[in-house]
Amino acid sequence: MQAEARQHRILACARTEGGVDVGKLAGELGVAPETVRRDLRVLERHGLIHRTHGGAYPVETARFETTLATRTTRRVPEKRRIAAAAVELLGDAETIFIDEGFTPQLIAEVLPTNRPLTVVTASLPTAAALATADSVTVLLLGGRVRGRTLATVDHWATRMLSGFVLDLAFIGANGISRERGLTTPDPAVADVKARVVEVAHRRVFVGVHTKFGVSSFCRFAEVNDLETIVTDTALPATEAHRYSLLGPQVIRV
Repeated sequence: MQAEARQHRILACARTEGGVDVGKLAGELGVAPETVRRDLRVLERHGLIHRTHGGAYPVETARFETTLATRTTRRVPEKRRIAAAAVELLGDAETIFIDEGFTPQLIAEVLPTNRPLTVVTASLPTAAALATADSVTVLLLGGRVRGRTLATVDHWATRMLSGFVLDLAFIGANGISRERGLTTPDPAVADVKARVVEVAHRRVFVGVHTKFGVSSFCRFAEVNDLETIVTDTALPATEAHRYSLLGPQVIRV
């Protein structure tokens, strides 16, 4: 396969799957990983993809959001491991925030039910999943519901958050980088997340390795605002160490 045809195939795969992995592509295309990396550099120079550690995203995915339904089909085993490890950080927290998105939703599914908890969330699916648990009090933030994520935003949500003091917040993002911090494409979503960062004593970022090195439109937190980062083992240990030098503990599962 010629380089141009190979690059077209890589780009099509990235747009269909939402992202590509260097090792997997090398096997499928029958070429060396370095050949795939060279193709990705060419595509990045043309502004078509955004390279991350071990793979790449199409530019439109790095800048805009996928739907919640789409997220439930991608890297689910990794997200379940991240959720389980995140819950181990609960400690003696009694009031917690669970962010919008699929990985935080998985955290809600594995919260302990043998102790009283107050959960604040903007996510309708998370609120519904926890509402029937006898030991959990659920506070759903009010506001406009975004169809893409089924979560609430705008001043109603941020006003409610301003009245809270939270022990722990589980936070997601569309991208996290050492230079630009935690980012998301939508300003209204960024406002909610930024307010959570302000009112929570402890903040834990949860996200798969493909979030790292990606930046989006609106920054809502810095890496050093985090107590802990929980991700999967596909984030290289050397890169995890670089993030840990900025302050947070980095857990790879």
